Amino acid sequence: KIDWSDPFWKQIRERIKDINRRIEESDETGALLSGMSARYIPAGPSGLITRGREDILPTGRNFYSLDPYRIPTTYAWEIGKRLSEKVIEKHIREEGRYPENVAIYWMCSDIMWADGEGMAQIMHLIGVRPKWLKNGRVNGFEVISLDELGRPRIDVTIRVSGITRDNFPNCIELIDEAVQEVASLDEPVEMNFVRKHTLEQMNEIGDGDNAFRRATFRIFCSMPGVYQAGTQLAVYASAWKEEKDLAEVFLYWNGYAYGKGVFGEARHNEFAGILKSVDITYNKVVSDEYDLFGCCCYFGTHGGMTAAARHLSGKDVKTYYGDTREGGYVEVRDLADEIRRVVRTKLLNPKWIEGMKRHGYKGASDISKRIGRVYGWEATTQEVDDWIFDDIARRFLMNEENKKFFEENNPWALEEIGRRLIEAMERGLWNPAPDVKEELKSIYLEIEGWLEEKIGDTKGDFQGASIDIITKEEVEHWKRKMAQVLR
Repeated sequence: KIDWSDPFWKQIRERIKDINRRIEESDETGALLSGMSARYIPAGPSGLITRGREDILPTGRNFYSLDPYRIPTTYAWEIGKRLSEKVIEKHIREEGRYPENVAIYWMCSDIMWADGEGMAQIMHLIGVRPKWLKNGRVNGFEVISLDELGRPRIDVTIRVSGITRDNFPNCIELIDEAVQEVASLDEPVEMNFVRKHTLEQMNEIGDGDNAFRRATFRIFCSMPGVYQAGTQLAVYASAWKEEKDLAEVFLYWNGYAYGKGVFGEARHNEFAGILKSVDITYNKVVSDEYDLFGCCCYFGTHGGMTAAARHLSGKDVKTYYGDTREGGYVEVRDLADEIRRVVRTKLLNPKWIEGMKRHGYKGASDISKRIGRVYGWEATTQEVDDWIFDDIARRFLMNEENKKFFEENNPWALEEIGRRLIEAMERGLWNPAPDVKEELKSIYLEIEGWLEEKIGDTKGDFQGASIDIITKEEVEHWKRKMAQVLR
């Protein structure tokens, strides 16, 4: 039986009563009518109550995105802790040791949709926790003792998205300050990998007033004003021959440091240095509305970072994917498993395909784009199974009904699909099943025939099945520019 006179339970009861009161005060219909009548609607934050965001109540207010100074929330902190623990546990099961450095693609969706679960994960990996004021705002951090943490502090290398960089500088600065604080702790390096790698970096950098600062850069992005990882451009342009080429493109575009008092400082050598110690590259999914085939930035950044870490370290860097789509449910799986999940539930799902076909030209284009991103993941990580490419060929090129849909609505989209499959095969990224290999090129020739008929008397060249591979070695200006930056 609950003793409601107990201060703890009394506080819980008052909180429940307050939430209930605010639910009752919600007036979405009234707010809609007020808006249509050009009357004032009180403002309020947006978010998901299933992620602990009771502050969104009452609903029906004129909502704004969020208060970035409340990131991470206390609920997100609990989820972030579980994510960090699961990443560590998975690596120990597979490798028999703690990971020393986790390279994370930190997207704005983590802040805007998940209230900073990924940010909380980063903080818990290095062994710090946020300090909250009574109003929920974050007021700095505190270091978690090694005794309480019960494990080594795991280093992090963070590639932030351009939107995160430009809209949430307070979050970036908090992480940067925490990294510097942890790196300066007088602890054994085998229990503090942040300190270990900082000392190694300082040894490489040499003496200097800013050696410690340079050695503690952990947050990187493209140069200010740029919203690209670069890798996806190289993949789409076939401007690479081997992993080394993609690794160098990623370093070239993303070697700019960010943090407290630093905004886009060119630090390519420091970025390359810290990537050498990476054991895991990581991203996570927070909603089924978006997935790792939803934009080329996913493979361009996470995939590009994986290629760079593998090339620079010379080891088989793991690729993990977190999952916090369901409130309270936390999972960390291999990137390959996440690719399989999304391929099965969307790309090769007949219901999804039929839904896309209802959109005609645009639906065909979007299918083609997603298949291009499947190819992008394979180019950068080699984590896509052969059967996925086989089934893509069977479902879209070898299926007469679907092929006819593309022919009538957007034959250029099917040409792109066929060309990417041929490129994957010729690069050795995909070993097609015998029936697929036999038909693929003949079907592609048929598609070329469609396009020639549509082009008619138009003069000039058009893209064919032959893939012209160009790298920096063939373009003097590009080669010289890369050499200047990556010296």
